Amino acid sequence: EVQLVESGGGLVQAGGSLRLSCAASGFTFEEYVIGWFRQAPGKEREGVASIRISDGSTYYSHSVKGRFTISSVNTKNTVYLQMNSLKVEETAVYYCAAEFRTVVADPLYWPYFSNWGQGTEVTVSS
Repeated sequence: EVQLVESGGGLVQAGGSLRLSCAASGFTFEEYVIGWFRQAPGKEREGVASIRISDGSTYYSHSVKGRFTISSVNTKNTVYLQMNSLKVEETAVYYCAAEFRTVVADPLYWPYFSNWGQGTEVTVSS
């Protein structure tokens, strides 16, 4: 059974930083793409960053490139999202998702991902 457990969310002031973690189990980690997505109240879910574990390729949305960094520690089956210079409008529930690498045509498009964590809330205050 695929399990994804996010942690690290919380309250931070604008301009601050947070690091989210996604602990994965129940599948062969190296064969998957792991992505971070977020959904703010009343808005659509959007892709933030993804990583293809097999070769470490990373993908970022235009809005976070240069401020967020996705990484993985394969020995721990864990993916991290380091978020710097956070903005108020980035307040959202952040989700970790996983999908077999050959299924994912667009690593930032959430419908390609079938396995999801429960989400972790990030609140950025002004």
